[in-house]
Amino acid sequence: MPKGRPNTMNNYGVLLNELGMDEGFLTPLREQFLRPITALLYPELGGSCLDSHRAFVVKYSLHEDLDLSSHYDNAEVTLNVSLGKDFTEGNLYFEDFYKDPSPVPKYLEVEHVGAQGLLHRGGQIHGALPIGSGERWNLIVWMRSSLIRNQLCPMCNSKPQLVEAEGFGDGFTGTLEEDMPETVDVCALW
Repeated sequence: MPKGRPNTMNNYGVLLNELGMDEGFLTPLREQFLRPITALLYPELGGSCLDSHRAFVVKYSLHEDLDLSSHYDNAEVTLNVSLGKDFTEGNLYFEDFYKDPSPVPKYLEVEHVGAQGLLHRGGQIHGALPIGSGERWNLIVWMRSSLIRNQLCPMCNSKPQLVEAEGFGDGFTGTLEEDMPETVDVCALW
């Protein structure tokens, strides 16, 4: 992904690890402040063991990205904070969990207020309606659990085939064999 493009859906923004914000800001934010909350709210998503993240800031304005179509995140849990600026409209909307869609989709629209954040399941289908005027900046933190991801990839819903990667490798860590408890052939010991 080229620098300056924080993900495949947004054209304007920045990856915060490129600014050196992981160890001094984002890792403590995830581990000390967010993980106790996600442990209570999202235990089935590995909320108590979110051990990696991908964080970025995105920008919405009239002559750039106006909105964001329906999608789900490459995360177990997502934090979305409106960093503000002056803007109108541009509410967020939430639908079903991508793994459990209902025949008649449920739709919830939420006003995105400056300096307020929303926590949600990464697998929940969501998007942002077009802003009407101004400019909005959002901090997005995709939080991931290697315990969950090493069992089933949330993007392709298959057992992962792990390969070497730089950084957190989208939240997958180690190899599946390393996650298995070590066994000893007791017959070989005699």
